[in-house]
Amino acid sequence: MNVNSQHKTKQFFVVLIKLGIVVAAFYFIYSKIAENENLGFSQFISFLKENNTFSIKNMIFLLLLSCFNWFFEILKWQYLVKTLKRISFKSALEQSLGGQTASLITPNRLGDYGAKAVYYKKTLRTKIVLLNLLGNMAQMTITTFLGVIGLLFFINRYPININHYNLLILGIIILVFGVLVWLVMKQKRFRIKGFPLERILQFIKNIPSQTHITNLTLSLTRYLVFSFQFYYLLTVFGVHIDYLDTMVIITSMYLLASILPSISIFDVVVKGSIAVFLFGYADINELTILSITTIMWLLNFVIPSVFGSYFVLNFKLPKPVI
Repeated sequence: MNVNSQHKTKQFFVVLIKLGIVVAAFYFIYSKIAENENLGFSQFISFLKENNTFSIKNMIFLLLLSCFNWFFEILKWQYLVKTLKRISFKSALEQSLGGQTASLITPNRLGDYGAKAVYYKKTLRTKIVLLNLLGNMAQMTITTFLGVIGLLFFINRYPININHYNLLILGIIILVFGVLVWLVMKQKRFRIKGFPLERILQFIKNIPSQTHITNLTLSLTRYLVFSFQFYYLLTVFGVHIDYLDTMVIITSMYLLASILPSISIFDVVVKGSIAVFLFGYADINELTILSITTIMWLLNFVIPSVFGSYFVLNFKLPKPVI
């Protein structure tokens, strides 16, 4: 009787948590759409109508690109988990979209780690979190590598007024910060996402090299898909700019946005502000850029989160190991 009572209590709290995640996610989505300080909702809709953005052809192609974006992310997760156990593409989809919904209301997408881990038995959860970290590190590696190249081209191409004294001070600060990070990393107490650095490095070493290559390849493919989606939206809004010139700005934008810690729901605000600043050097209208970053956010964050809420509500805890 006591065991049965504990089980019912546990199930009750699980239901409360699931409802809490979904309600909070939908509330934050609504607040960002209805109360966006950078771009009024009515202004956004009017601007889309003026540019015929909602044509069937454009919407189908944009949705197709979003599907490809998430297809490669889900495929990457399925491939990473395969190092522990085989899961179907459907299971990987459920875990990825459920994690996306949970990540909306947590800093630096921490909810994604917890949401994916609870799909597995306790004996596997630590490794699942580390695999998720490995997948995100691969995406960050691609973003950083292409972003640094893009930023160097951006600085060389556009006349940015640089105060050499301030640049020297910034260089000294970066050097001091780098030394401090190096000293901290030498300490065994240094942790990433709650895990000691030595344990993470050992875990990475134990993963087959082919898995790392595939992980990076899928991350690069996904990056090329959503960056092209941004470029395509520029053409939809009548912006005539060379693809390579656009990629210089886009890669710089994603690099700068990725190094700023934030909650996923505010991603549209962070990327919007950075994009407006960078694309301003190419003389592209601010309203156009804000509209594009909002559409990108809706297509790649909001819509997957809406579908993910279904999986969150239907989630069931894995059976305990006996």
